[in-house]
Amino acid sequence: MVEKSGALESLKISEFRNFIISRLIITVALQMQSVIVGWQIYEITRDPLSLGLIGIAEAIPAISITLYAGHLVDISDRKKILVRAIYFMILAALMLSVISYDIIEEISRYKVVSIYFVIFVTGLTRGFTAPSSFALMPQLIPEKILPNAISWNTFAWQTGAVTGPAIGGFTVAYFGFDDSYLLIAGLLFLSSLLMLTISKKPVPVPEKMETPLQRVKEGIRFVFSNKIILHSISLDLFAVLFGGAVVLLPVFAGEILEVGAEGLGILRAAPAVGAVVMALALTKLSFVNRNAGFNLIWSVAGFGVSIIVFGLSGNFYLSVFALFMSGLFDSISVVIRSTIIQTMTPENMKGRVSSVNSIFIGSSNEIGAFESGVAAKILGVVPSVIFGGSMTLLITLLTGWKARNLRKLKL
Repeated sequence: MVEKSGALESLKISEFRNFIISRLIITVALQMQSVIVGWQIYEITRDPLSLGLIGIAEAIPAISITLYAGHLVDISDRKKILVRAIYFMILAALMLSVISYDIIEEISRYKVVSIYFVIFVTGLTRGFTAPSSFALMPQLIPEKILPNAISWNTFAWQTGAVTGPAIGGFTVAYFGFDDSYLLIAGLLFLSSLLMLTISKKPVPVPEKMETPLQRVKEGIRFVFSNKIILHSISLDLFAVLFGGAVVLLPVFAGEILEVGAEGLGILRAAPAVGAVVMALALTKLSFVNRNAGFNLIWSVAGFGVSIIVFGLSGNFYLSVFALFMSGLFDSISVVIRSTIIQTMTPENMKGRVSSVNSIFIGSSNEIGAFESGVAAKILGVVPSVIFGGSMTLLITLLTGWKARNLRKLKL
């Protein structure tokens, strides 16, 4: 049974509304940057493995810093941490523009290495962005409308993921890499102004005096002792790890489907279009209150099937549809998993739990990108995508069979 609620309930709160708009703009900017960097690297190297290395360049610093960032978020002003992270993203976009303008000969000589370095910096900032935004959001709204807020947060992210790749693809096609990065910096600056309109929120008081290492260990213990949270994030980890076909889209657009930069933008946007459609539906019709665990499992399975269809397709329109469906299923799993973590995590531990979740989910995007690059190098591009979707489906079915507590979960 599906529960109904006021779809615009959380958006009536001005601070949450500004937070969501800022998140939307950040997502647009970063998705643009992802498409442009991928296209630029592939244009220089013509090597699918180099696309996977982009993911590693971002994942390593994010994983390295995120646990400490979670500890910091739980004892500090969350808005301040988030705004400072955005400032570093602006700096990274400006650095990419300088690299692309070829105005410094030494940098131009090592352009690919320089781009990887900037992505490394972006990874560091993301290590702080994920836990601070996760912990800040519930401070902006009453707890009773948290599921609605999570759906809108997902809608904002996915809407940005729709428009970002499309804008990125068309921007780089008509304005080049350098000016596109300047536009990204401008968008990020606008998002920081919106975040600054949010008033200072109370900082959770630690229950006891502990060292940063002790607090980090406490957050890890909490996640691993809560089987529902552990199973839900583990499921998505393996799905993202093996279903990372997105990183290979420049190869599909350039060589298999032969649709160029404009087609790449459409392909990158397709999963997010499906996700936006579902996230918008979930603001009114919530799947999380009944049969949440079962819905999470079948949605991840649907994601795996969609990736397999995409890998088998040689038709542009079927490929777009398969990616659309992958985003639709992914949106369901994101909303359910986010609701599980938000509702089962104490306020003074949200930063640390979000950090562990970021390692499981967020960084698995980049590690999955690396896995896709390596698999494409060894197996070929199309077989690697089919392999990834098949592994996602297999792991999901095994999890659904073994994790009875998750399968039976009702919120």
